[in-house]
Amino acid sequence: MKSKLLPGVIAALLASPALAFEPFVVKDIRVEGIQRTEAGTVFSYLPVKVGERFSEEKASQAIKALFATGFFKDVRLEVENDVIVVLVDERPAISQIDFVGIKEFEKDALKKGLKEVGLAESRIFDRAVLERAEQELKRQYLSKGLYGVQITTTVTPLERNRVGVNFNVVEGEAAKIRQISVIGNKVFKEKELLDLMALTTPGWMTWYSKSDQYSKQKLSADIEALRSFYLNRGYLDFSIDSTQVSITPDKKDIYITLSITEGEKYTISDVKLAGTMVVPEADLQPLLKLKAGDTFSRDSVTATTKALSDRLGNEGYAFANVNAAPEVDKVKREVAFTFFVDPGRRVYVRKINFAGNARTRDEVLRREMRQMEGAWYDGAAINRSKVRLDRLGYFEDVAIETPAVPGSTDQVDANFTVKERATGNLMLGAGFSSAEKVILSASIAQQNLFGTGNAMTLQMNTGRINRTIALSFTNPYWTVDGVSIGWDVYQRNVDPTSLSVATYKSSSIGAGVRFGYPIAEDDRINFGLAIDQTKIDVFDTSPAPYISFVNNFGDTARSLVATAGWARDRRDSFLYPTSGVYQRASLEVATPVLDLRYVRGSYQHQHWFPFGGGHALMLNGDIGYAHGYDGKELPFYKNFYAGGIGSVRGYQQSTLGPRYIDANNYTRSLGGNRRAVANAEYYFPMPGQGKDKSMRLSLFADAGYVWGPDDKVQASDLRYSAGLAFSWSSPVGPLKFSLGQALKKEDGDRTQKFQFQLGTVF
Repeated sequence: MKSKLLPGVIAALLASPALAFEPFVVKDIRVEGIQRTEAGTVFSYLPVKVGERFSEEKASQAIKALFATGFFKDVRLEVENDVIVVLVDERPAISQIDFVGIKEFEKDALKKGLKEVGLAESRIFDRAVLERAEQELKRQYLSKGLYGVQITTTVTPLERNRVGVNFNVVEGEAAKIRQISVIGNKVFKEKELLDLMALTTPGWMTWYSKSDQYSKQKLSADIEALRSFYLNRGYLDFSIDSTQVSITPDKKDIYITLSITEGEKYTISDVKLAGTMVVPEADLQPLLKLKAGDTFSRDSVTATTKALSDRLGNEGYAFANVNAAPEVDKVKREVAFTFFVDPGRRVYVRKINFAGNARTRDEVLRREMRQMEGAWYDGAAINRSKVRLDRLGYFEDVAIETPAVPGSTDQVDANFTVKERATGNLMLGAGFSSAEKVILSASIAQQNLFGTGNAMTLQMNTGRINRTIALSFTNPYWTVDGVSIGWDVYQRNVDPTSLSVATYKSSSIGAGVRFGYPIAEDDRINFGLAIDQTKIDVFDTSPAPYISFVNNFGDTARSLVATAGWARDRRDSFLYPTSGVYQRASLEVATPVLDLRYVRGSYQHQHWFPFGGGHALMLNGDIGYAHGYDGKELPFYKNFYAGGIGSVRGYQQSTLGPRYIDANNYTRSLGGNRRAVANAEYYFPMPGQGKDKSMRLSLFADAGYVWGPDDKVQASDLRYSAGLAFSWSSPVGPLKFSLGQALKKEDGDRTQKFQFQLGTVF
């Protein structure tokens, strides 16, 4: 049987008409040389089928199509008695990719990066792709400052035409920045400029922060920080003339030199508004963040542009454009700004859409909306809606987009995308606190019951101080206008004898109902009524006022307690606030219907100040007052206490205020009817946690004290402390640690530097 190389192949490659062949009808097609590729795959790329006429043009197309697949190193076509034989030489497939010597990266992360350049397991092996992969791997190391990295690649043939690719890496040591120099500065000292930069020379913490390792991205960010520093101080002509980065021959030391021109300081000569004023100019003037005579500041210009755009957005002009046009007078070193206002078309919101709420019902999100469908676009209302969703505590993140409706010039949709967090908690376990020691606890809690927004909690715990079983339910939207209803039943035993508190025991059982009503966007008032029965046990070591109270009122006291409260919450987040104000006032009155008569009130004011990047300062004040009335005493178990991780850290739990010495010559606290606590705490993210908000460190300063009925309230009585704290919203509940130092210790004060609380203590 005569076999010959198909002349059409040569014709396709050499384009020579002399090597043409006569077309023929294909009797059959065979494929030879394949090991992994299916014959059907080859057939699918051929431009001819059995029974069809095969020509020189189709032969050329077949060769090109098979080569283009990348599956084959060589392709030939032969013919035997009008039968086409396709002979292929397959490229090997990558069976496995492995790394040796990798310490700086996770192997899976590297494989993902190599896959993006075309090198991955099960793909066809290509030497050119391998070279790109080596360069990508080296680039990854260079980004970490490992300039001395050495990469050796080994390709090992395996059975069934496969190969294994092995990267042997000698990482070496990271190059360190030995010197950063700034040339050309006259107004500001070099040290002040270097303090603005994230890149630094080696220091005592750079082993952790790695800020002494060069990164092109970090240097670009540092250059922008320098530019912003100068532009915000009036140096409009500031420029970076050159940036030089050099590395020593041994690739261990890096030297960075920045050459700058500061220029002259400019002041604002005039500020004007121009354009289409759909909002009265008188309403826009107060939004200007700069005025004539001020030093030029780029941040002020940016803030003015944003404020004007937001104001127009509140009137429905979602696509308003505000441009700041400068007029520079280089002789007088002055600059005038004209803010051109182009409101565009007024638009309204067609639909409000929600995504990501797999468990939470749409109606729970929709009732928090302050932007209505079919109404004019209102930027403030949309942002307010986002804040309200975030405050629910059901979501880790809330994002908002307002895309234009296709085919319309005056409509947008408001798309809210949420990332749900676990709102249910089934916990059987143990907690520990420095006050209560071991706490065995069990709880079933769901803050978003069946996705309805209702909350139900069954709590049980056993500790040395508190033993509690409580069931509560809250419907935050009992009515459509936001009236809430809730109820509670509980049984609580209190035994504070393990604390430095006066000895007694109490056992309470009670139930109550409560209502809440929104009186403003951020304000709610609440009312409640509860009945309580408390049995009290006193001992020989109990203080005389406690024994006297039991003698006068018996060991069982019943009360019908009415409560009223007001709360204003303007914080930006329920879980991880960084800005805003929280205020709360409450009043508890034992009505004269039953045994007890007392009034107990408290007020808390908390203010958060953001500093960017997850940093925030929290100032908190909390005062309380209680007293009996109608000739009755305040029940001693309604006293206020201070000291410990919840009030004034650095002092033992509940030890501040009036005290007495028991029969065993042990000093114990009595508590009091007046309390004042103040806290200042600076929060910052846990280093290395990135965008994770659940862990935060803080520096704190606390002050507080408790006074008895016969004491005079004096600032000199206050106790002070300061220290470092750590908080974590863990899956099993909040964890809090503090390392505090008592700054004012009087005789009899009990201090405790390290305090902690693990797990939820009810």
